Amino acid sequence: MRRGLVLLAALAASGCIGPRPEAPPGAAVVPPPAWRGALGPGAPIRADWWQAFGDPVLTALVERALVNNPDIVTAAARVEEARAQERLARAQLAPNVSGAAPVSEARALNAFGTAATNLGGQPAVSASYDLDLFGRLRSADAAARAQLLASEGARDAVRLAIASSVASGYITLRALDARLAVARETLASRAEALRIARRRATTGYTSNLELHQAEGEYHATEQIVPQTELAIARQENALSILVGDPPAAVARGAALERLSFPAIPDGLPADLLRRRPDLFQAEQTLVAADRSLDSARAAMLPNVSLTGSAGLVLSTALSDPVGVFSLGGSILGPIFDAGRTRAQADAAAARRDQAAFGYRKAALQAFREVEDGLVGVRRSGEQAVALTAQRDALAAALRNASNRYRAGYSSYLDQLDAQRGLLNAELTLVQAEADRLTAYVSLYQAMGGGWDAADVAGVRR
Repeated sequence: MRRGLVLLAALAASGCIGPRPEAPPGAAVVPPPAWRGALGPGAPIRADWWQAFGDPVLTALVERALVNNPDIVTAAARVEEARAQERLARAQLAPNVSGAAPVSEARALNAFGTAATNLGGQPAVSASYDLDLFGRLRSADAAARAQLLASEGARDAVRLAIASSVASGYITLRALDARLAVARETLASRAEALRIARRRATTGYTSNLELHQAEGEYHATEQIVPQTELAIARQENALSILVGDPPAAVARGAALERLSFPAIPDGLPADLLRRRPDLFQAEQTLVAADRSLDSARAAMLPNVSLTGSAGLVLSTALSDPVGVFSLGGSILGPIFDAGRTRAQADAAAARRDQAAFGYRKAALQAFREVEDGLVGVRRSGEQAVALTAQRDALAAALRNASNRYRAGYSSYLDQLDAQRGLLNAELTLVQAEADRLTAYVSLYQAMGGGWDAADVAGVRR
């Protein structure tokens, strides 16, 4: 059975995928401990998966991007905004206390026609408290906490995407470097072939046809060099922006063929997918929508509040201050609002359903990405092996064709065909090796940041 189907069956059995996704039971606003592994919710992504390629320069680029990338800084600011909203929602559960200290001045004429001044005021402290009998404020607080966790998941998703983009971009850059090296090496051999063809045509040993064919083949290879150099410059600029720097040249580390291929363990448990920050974000978004629905429904019920105030009456006309206080309560409830409260609850229910199916879609997308990554690693490896054999065979054919041409046993066309075939095979092999490394990056990203021995201990296929 395919690995993707095995993972899909495992997650379906655990209840993560079903015909009607439901919010986590009870008050599971905080995810279970195993949701993000030992790191916990909102913790940084793994800081070692990109080191598996064995290139210190790649490691340095990723780490700089995780600090300086503008998208990561923006995502962190969104987390701070969500944290402030959570504090605001929590503050609604506490009593509201306010105070006032007004001072007034009055002038009046007494019976003798003399003006008298009266200074006074009524300093007071008032408090109000919403009993929240039906959980309206508590549900709103739980929704705000879930939104905070969802924003942390979104931040981690951005960090994982940036790290993967930097790794993939660096691999692409090294592939372009390898492509440029192949083009320059081929151009040097074509220059030598052109020199021989020109000498043979000058001495009258061959016709000008072979000379023009050699010139055309030389210029066909020559145009690959500036084309590749342009692609390298653009790739360097893109990597610089990802790292958070102005467009500039990028340092190089290991060559493409010297980058390590990380070993895939014999068993990858489906629980690794629960580490994915986008799944964590989707679940917490579902929790927030569910709690918002509870709050909207509670708003349709009566609201009971307690109010009280106490103060002093101060005046120059009184020898002693007079204390006053009041205590009361109120019950407020909607009588007729033209269906406004009901419409708000229906809208919250619709948002909750959207979040539920969004969670299901995120889980299905996770399985697809894992399966794509596994298949990409396997098939691109097989392609690279076949292309290596083809490259070796065409290199041997070129040597034979060159020897036969110099000895006069074959035409220049045989050597020309062998040269073209070898160049195409070498360029295709470079792309296949880059695709294979990029497939590993995609698999790491699909698994939420890779795996280690502890993740797969005791797991058998």
